[in-house]
Amino acid sequence: MLFVLALVFVLACALPAAAKDYKVGVAIYQFDDNFMTLYRNELQSYFEELSAAGEDNYNVTIVDGKNDMAEQSNQIDNFITQGMDVIILNLVQTSSADAIIDKIVANEIPVILINREPMGTDGDESYAGILDNATVCYVGADARQSGTFQGEIVAELENHGDINGDGKISYIMIEGDPENIDAQYRTEFSIKALVDAGYEVECLDDQVGNWAQAKGQELCANALSKYGDAVEVVFCNNDAMALGAAAAIQAAGRKVGEDIYLLGVDALAECVEMVNNGEMTGTVLNDHVGQSHAAVDAAIAALNGEELQNYYWVDYVKVTK
Repeated sequence: MLFVLALVFVLACALPAAAKDYKVGVAIYQFDDNFMTLYRNELQSYFEELSAAGEDNYNVTIVDGKNDMAEQSNQIDNFITQGMDVIILNLVQTSSADAIIDKIVANEIPVILINREPMGTDGDESYAGILDNATVCYVGADARQSGTFQGEIVAELENHGDINGDGKISYIMIEGDPENIDAQYRTEFSIKALVDAGYEVECLDDQVGNWAQAKGQELCANALSKYGDAVEVVFCNNDAMALGAAAAIQAAGRKVGEDIYLLGVDALAECVEMVNNGEMTGTVLNDHVGQSHAAVDAAIAALNGEELQNYYWVDYVKVTK
């Protein structure tokens, strides 16, 4: 009898644990965004890869917030009703973080914030919704680094961006969403890098393009029409707007690398090709693979009951010819 019981115990221990089925809700601020399209596709692919290779199954539902906070709030309500085991959230409005995160946490669902960092009242990494809860974290890249890299690319040029030799770098800035901390930091730190390096700068124009290619083209075209050859550098907070600016530059008869410079962020494939062809001065790799994988890993850690770190950072990479 003892032998039989021992054999049953050994066999039970040898059996693999039953696979668990997890429901993962992913809320993206807007599908119509070049970078977030790459991000969400890689995130989906990585979950599928882990489901195929591992013991657990991750059933992922990804929804489009359509850049509408009310729409995204309804989607989060639906995720809660559907009993999602974890939510990955790319906020439409970071100012709405409090209400949404509190609602998710109240339903005991871990939340992984991505791409759009909600800030504390002092404008730094002190958002209480993250720091006060071990089931909430932010995964992203420090946008100060991306802005600094943009400025450094210009500073490292032979003429340091001063094409007409008047002793100052005259630029236009095309910003993303002004509420988004990435847009704020890229705008500030790109210029700070030049000033800190000892160069004089002159802002000819600073407009909001809301990350959109068409808006980037419109704003750049308007600035080139108004300021003409005085524009030496065009800074764009992302590559989508830089693609629009590139079209405006070409239409104005200007040539990147000769009489104007153009900078973006994201390192979209077409922009990397343009950098290699001399049609863009440089961009900065916003590592969608590294960030999406880090977000998935954090989500799985939460599902396994592990305490999350407050922040998971992924480095940017400077991209030049």
